[in-house]
Amino acid sequence: MKLESRPITENPMHIKRASTEKLREIFGKYATQQINGEPYMTSADFVRSFLGQSYNEESIKLIAGIADTSKDGLISFAEFQAFEGLLCTPDALYKTAFQLFDRNGNGSVTYSEFVDVFKKTDLHAKIPFKLDGPFIQLYFGKDRQRVINYVEFSQFLHDFHEECAMEAFRLKDTSGSGFISALDFQDIMVNVKKHLLTSEVRDNLIAVTEGHRVSFPYFMAFNSLLNNMELIKRIYLNATSGNRAEPITKDELLHSAQTMSQITPLEIDILFQLTGVIHQSGRIVYNDLSNIAPEHYIKNITHRLAEIKAVESPADRSFLIQMLESTYRFTLGSVAGAVGATAVYPIDLVKTRMQNQRTGSFIGEVAYRNSWDCCKKVIRHEGFLGLYRGLVPQLMGVAPEKAIKLTVNDFVRDKLTDKQGNIPRWGEVLAGACAGGSQVIFTNPLEIVKIRLQVAGEIAGGAKVRALSVVRELGLFGLYKGARACLLRDVPFSAIYFPMYAHTKAAFADEEGYNHPLTLLAAGAIAGIPAASLVTPADVIKTRLQVVARSGQTTYSGVMDAARKIMAEEGPRAFWKGTVARVFRSSPQFGVTLVTYELLQRMLYVDFGGSRPAGSDVAKAKVDVARVNPDHIGGYQAALPMLNGIETKFGLSLPRFGAPAAVKRQAS
Repeated sequence: MKLESRPITENPMHIKRASTEKLREIFGKYATQQINGEPYMTSADFVRSFLGQSYNEESIKLIAGIADTSKDGLISFAEFQAFEGLLCTPDALYKTAFQLFDRNGNGSVTYSEFVDVFKKTDLHAKIPFKLDGPFIQLYFGKDRQRVINYVEFSQFLHDFHEECAMEAFRLKDTSGSGFISALDFQDIMVNVKKHLLTSEVRDNLIAVTEGHRVSFPYFMAFNSLLNNMELIKRIYLNATSGNRAEPITKDELLHSAQTMSQITPLEIDILFQLTGVIHQSGRIVYNDLSNIAPEHYIKNITHRLAEIKAVESPADRSFLIQMLESTYRFTLGSVAGAVGATAVYPIDLVKTRMQNQRTGSFIGEVAYRNSWDCCKKVIRHEGFLGLYRGLVPQLMGVAPEKAIKLTVNDFVRDKLTDKQGNIPRWGEVLAGACAGGSQVIFTNPLEIVKIRLQVAGEIAGGAKVRALSVVRELGLFGLYKGARACLLRDVPFSAIYFPMYAHTKAAFADEEGYNHPLTLLAAGAIAGIPAASLVTPADVIKTRLQVVARSGQTTYSGVMDAARKIMAEEGPRAFWKGTVARVFRSSPQFGVTLVTYELLQRMLYVDFGGSRPAGSDVAKAKVDVARVNPDHIGGYQAALPMLNGIETKFGLSLPRFGAPAAVKRQAS
């Protein structure tokens, strides 16, 4: 029963139930039967039309029977709504599986009901399990007349899953030696335990055994390891104090395992054998564990507005695809930059006016006592819109500015990231520095026009200054006045900011590495504090070079000249003017920009075969856009993941047909 499922943003127990009115509207849309004036769904209506899944007729009846608690072959609205509520419960997976086997709907499972369903699964076709053997007798009794309630059945499913693996081993071990060949091991894993295998593990099943025979303890430890990968991740994080990028040795992981769990030394050995044949490394990092961990039936999910698969695999990435990927990032970065700039523009205006304020011997030269005083006076004398003076050219320039910065940072990080998804610290700093340097070509003309518009309002009764007149006055080369200071500010800012953001975001991620939008915003804001404050001296020099000095004010010929004169006339404190305003502007601006950028990549997802923003969702989450149905609201958001979980958790798959024409039409 292999279902492609979209990821879910929240744990099922936190999914909010849909309203009765909306559910009734959706139910009426798919119900094709009318009895005494009441609408009903048939099994095909529910499985093929509503869930959008294609199975053979027997499988359709079984799946529809999960919701059809009356077992009359029709699903009423009350049953439809009840199943939606069940899908919102924390143990929805086990309850869904239980109702699949509870063919009579009496709240228990008999031996005959279990056999009836199990014989229809693909697993039974591959492994002729002894349905009258000792394991079955332990649960259903020697005469197989005992019935199992829900809580007992949940334990039965868990144990049955492992018993199937042991039964497969016994069938392959015809001589009773306790060993099977490497090929038999591969055959069992691919046919019986395929839901535990990622592509990396599946492709290296023979390599990990080195072609040798596989013992029963090794076989059990191998399966136990894959079943417990989430626990292994916690053990790794315990050993590294939460650092997902720190490589650790076998001894370090083994020590952590013994202090917090019952993971065996053999399982640790197998883990390092697996990562060794895949990456040829004696140490492991968190990404290694993510790459070999089985896919969960429930994912951290982003509701996507669009999803496009540009390439089938990373091997198909051509130069054109890479260019399209950069264009895609540039476009999203433009939108994110505009959103971030607009959110904090008033703070930026106050910061600029504070930095341009000179202290000296001229009476009345100090216009503002502090940033708050500046803000109040701007509103009083220029109106609230005065806080947005110069916003239009800012938005015209901030789009390419922030877009080129984000795109170049992502591009350089991609090039410096190894196959395991790790990038060295120097690589993070270099990527950030390249991003800061590349943006100056857009930043400098934008900054000089914006600053002159921002300070124009300080001159009472002065002629109105427009952006076009500033551009004409400065000319092409004049637009790059202060470019050295701009580089001096932007290169170290980005070199500090992007590595800080990446590590802060990782620290805020949950155990699966997923970042909630609020943690993205917090990471972006926190990373902006040291980055913005430490480069304030360069920002002061840049501002002084780019504004027009008024009569009697000191003029500057370059970066060093400005630095010397500011130090001589105003002292070292002048270099930190506007630090608070700059931090309050840059920190939230980049927080808003980065969270917008990453959320846009989640919602408008295009798979170019390259890297994705860390923490956007579980890397191996499978999504089939054709099956993302907007009518799957409330608990029904989890319907397909739950059905998928019956296979990925319990190994029980039901036979399918190709998608019928009606399903394809509805999906499109």
